[in-house]
Amino acid sequence: MLIKTLTIPSFRLILIALLCFSLPCLTVFGNKAPEKERSISAAKPNIVFLISEDNSKHFMELFDPNGVSTPAIEEMASNGLTYGHAFSNSPVCSVARSTLITGTLATRTGIHLHRKIKSAPMPDGLEMFPAYLRKAGYYTTNNAKKDYNAQEGEGVWDESSYQASWHNNPQSEKPFFHQETFTESHESRLHFDKERMNSYHPTDDPAQVKLFPQFPETPLFRYTTAYHRDKIREIDDWVAQKIKELEEAMVLEDTFIFYFGDHGGVLPGSKGYLYETGINVPLVVRIPENWKHLVPYQKGDSPEAFVSFIDFAPTVLRLADLEIPEPMDGQPFLGKGLEREALESRDEAYGHADRFDEKYEMVRSFRKGKWKYIRSYQPWYPDGLQNNYRYKMLAFAEWRSLYDQGKLDTIEAAFFEAKPVEMLYDLEEDPFETKNLADDPARTSVLNGMREGLNQWLAANNDLGFLPENLLVNEALDNPVAYGKAFHPELVKLIHISNWATQPWREVRANIFSTLQSGSYLERYWAYMAAASFGKSIASEYGEFPDWREEKQPMVQLRAIELMGILEIDNPFPALFSWIQGTRDPVAALIGLNTLVYFLDHSRFEPQTDPGDLVVRVSNPEVERRLAYLKGTW
Repeated sequence: MLIKTLTIPSFRLILIALLCFSLPCLTVFGNKAPEKERSISAAKPNIVFLISEDNSKHFMELFDPNGVSTPAIEEMASNGLTYGHAFSNSPVCSVARSTLITGTLATRTGIHLHRKIKSAPMPDGLEMFPAYLRKAGYYTTNNAKKDYNAQEGEGVWDESSYQASWHNNPQSEKPFFHQETFTESHESRLHFDKERMNSYHPTDDPAQVKLFPQFPETPLFRYTTAYHRDKIREIDDWVAQKIKELEEAMVLEDTFIFYFGDHGGVLPGSKGYLYETGINVPLVVRIPENWKHLVPYQKGDSPEAFVSFIDFAPTVLRLADLEIPEPMDGQPFLGKGLEREALESRDEAYGHADRFDEKYEMVRSFRKGKWKYIRSYQPWYPDGLQNNYRYKMLAFAEWRSLYDQGKLDTIEAAFFEAKPVEMLYDLEEDPFETKNLADDPARTSVLNGMREGLNQWLAANNDLGFLPENLLVNEALDNPVAYGKAFHPELVKLIHISNWATQPWREVRANIFSTLQSGSYLERYWAYMAAASFGKSIASEYGEFPDWREEKQPMVQLRAIELMGILEIDNPFPALFSWIQGTRDPVAALIGLNTLVYFLDHSRFEPQTDPGDLVVRVSNPEVERRLAYLKGTW
């Protein structure tokens, strides 16, 4: 027989050749087989986050007919899923990114203030989610933004730098998680000057772009809008390049790609605010062919399911077939075993906004289906309250100037005036939230239901926003979650007190006066806040309030002084100057300076001495921002 005449080496060569024809995916003579073939047997999918800074869904044609075409992202959508109801929970980067990386609700875990004055520890028993992937064999990389308000700890990233990439994976068989941020759409890119306006000509004719209804009709607003639309096109070009890199490496069909914005957009009134333009982000997930069995949808679908940033970490872990840690707050929306019907029933999202740099305000939102409820806990502060970084944008500054000149209509001017305590919007009829239905008798049941839904959420998640930040920093941030649990019984009382602002004064006045006489420190603090929400309508009853000079707790005294000024009983500046100069706590000083700037810019009172001469004995970077504004050097 022929086989008997072959030498052993010859036999081996023939055997290898036969195997190569029948099993083309094998490696032969040390050369790697095509990655596309080898990757079919990958043990776990790769996962990539492509994150663009500062853009809501309202600028992409994929989500809004007035948006620009984004062919690469649209191609992603045809091979994946388009989420029209994706929310960042918070409308500002450090808080939103902290939520993403921890999978926790920032107001529960003490990471809800931008920028952090003190980092919060991770909750007991929880690590940032890439650490779990890394332990399970993933190569984890971040290029390169973090901006976390929580303490990162060890073992989260194999590499985090501007050179970090899944390309650097030392073991090609290891799955990878890669996160990358596109920074050219950041708010700072709209801090251009008039020279830039003369030299740069946007793709779209500014005269033809559609403005948001709250914006004044000016050439500057039109130019700024057109300019930002070009940034959306740049995002799309970047996404196209990243997808091409994965395709050329033949790992595309083993890789889930999440494209999304890190929160809402940068045009005035978006970033930093709980309107849809501030928190409704674009989200497209490309589904790899080899892992489509993990998704209960068809490619090209547009799920109606609501998803929030608290859900992203659990989703990634579910896709990687890993256990979801109990301290995470979100729910996975992709992964093995999930059913489409259950996912599509999710129709709620919660939002929170607190300090943004040096500007304080506490706002919460609740979205259920088409209804949007916004609760302002300090409604006397206008949205347009001075924030130095905001007003570096020419359009922002022009908007305020036009208001000061009385040249804005009611919708345009609302940004610079006191807000309602409660706002209710039908987003199907009013997508830009300009028609408040909270006082509509026909919507009373909806309003009550939304209010109660928010209140239950706040209590269930031990919202630490009910603490003045100086108290949070000094007492709670060593272990925010444990503090919140102990704080829960009092929080329930504070939520109840804060809701007195939603009721007629005649029904709550006795409760407010009683609480101011005998309540705890925080109960008195919130009773003053509730009273201030009624504004000048209760000025005639000011004599019933305790004398602010007799209040011994400094933060309660600050709110008492603020009430006196809001009711226009007396000039608040002498008391404020004295209070700010007397504090030894830099965070308390920052809170007091917020009140000072509010009265300086939004009241009829004039300070008796130059605010620029104010001497503050304690400081931090945010205090310095306020002092720069008072001195006119910002």
